[in-house]
Amino acid sequence: MKKIGVLTSGGDAPGMNAAIRAVVRKSIYHGIEIYGIKNGFQGLIDGYIEKMNTGSVGDIIQRGGTILHSARSEEFKYDEGQQKGIEQMKKHGIEGLIVIGGDGSFRGAQKLTEKGYPCIGIPGTIDNDIAGTDFTIGFDTALNTVIEAIDKIRDTASSHERTFIIEVMGRDAGDLALWAGLADGAESILIPEKKDEFEEVIDRLKRGQERGKKHSIIILAEGVGDAFDYADKIKEKADLETRVTVLGHIQRGGSPSAADRVLASRLGAQAVELLLSDEAGKMAGIQNNKLVRHNIADVLEEKHTIDFNMYQLSKELSI
Repeated sequence: MKKIGVLTSGGDAPGMNAAIRAVVRKSIYHGIEIYGIKNGFQGLIDGYIEKMNTGSVGDIIQRGGTILHSARSEEFKYDEGQQKGIEQMKKHGIEGLIVIGGDGSFRGAQKLTEKGYPCIGIPGTIDNDIAGTDFTIGFDTALNTVIEAIDKIRDTASSHERTFIIEVMGRDAGDLALWAGLADGAESILIPEKKDEFEEVIDRLKRGQERGKKHSIIILAEGVGDAFDYADKIKEKADLETRVTVLGHIQRGGSPSAADRVLASRLGAQAVELLLSDEAGKMAGIQNNKLVRHNIADVLEEKHTIDFNMYQLSKELSI
């Protein structure tokens, strides 16, 4: 393999630039031409492709976001769009592709692999919702961003003796809410995997009131429901004034943590090695601090699960 491409797709995550840097420099180290594809799969269709060199990725390891930019592509979900992408790769002589992103991005990579264009996936998403890897690029940084915000909100909650609901990202996976809640001593954590436990939250708030507790922090993953609706329910059932903070896209930004930079560098280099070993359709991951590889098809079929022992611990420590 003499020429490979790299793109980022879906939501951006801190550490994507570190992964791009690793892919580019590892490729050059092995004498391979490397091409950056801008704007994800849509950019592949539109031919936004340019050759990269060592200088292309200088001074980016500490930057959030992605220098290749990202975009969602409805067109690429269909065969015609995929064929357009393949024609662009043929035009530039690209023989393999590294895709950095989440499950939607992996589905595109799998489609290209099935059509004869080998792809390797690198998990990059702050939700940490990809099976087959303990951590995804961006999760650690987003987690620390959330924790910093909770610390500041807790000061206000304590000063004004109020209950606060803090909504974090996580449509289908509660890792960000769970880890942040445990790390910051939240009184209650609501995650998509345990949507039916709101009554426990009310009981915990009432028990706190009985022993004189004046403020509480509740972490809510966005996939559970609307934070403002939950605030209304708390007012109705526990007679507590509740304020809501939706952290939103602030969770995606910022300079990546050391953990994310190292993880991205390791996974980026591994992805190149997998392509060179003719292991098409694989995802580079990490489990028990060891680099692993899994078939993308298996990763997409298997559902990511949270650590329910951690969830139980969070309840035991918030009595």
